[in-house]
Amino acid sequence: MSTDQLSITFAALADPTRRAILAHLAKGEASVTELAKPFEMSLPAISKHLNVLKRAGLITQSREAQWRPCQIKAEQLKDAADWIEQYRQLWEERLDRLDDYLHELQTQEKQDEQQK
Repeated sequence: MSTDQLSITFAALADPTRRAILAHLAKGEASVTELAKPFEMSLPAISKHLNVLKRAGLITQSREAQWRPCQIKAEQLKDAADWIEQYRQLWEERLDRLDDYLHELQTQEKQDEQQK
């Protein structure tokens, strides 16, 4: 069964360790050792997280002699953000309508009080 790219991206982002790795990489490229420092896990465990991020297209890893720097790739994140944006707009519109309705109720309530 083929999984769509958006699902792969969200699955990769579901883990807090991977989100922390992406936050670190947003500041600039880093080695696997540098990325592992804040976590209490082995380098092979960090490498597994990096492989998930690479398969999702969220990072790249190059080779410079013994150093294997990782870099963030923003394209897949933009696709996920665009998808989320649709729903943010929907909820903002619904909340705006609810706000208008509440103001209408408050206005009506004030008018009813003044008539008493």
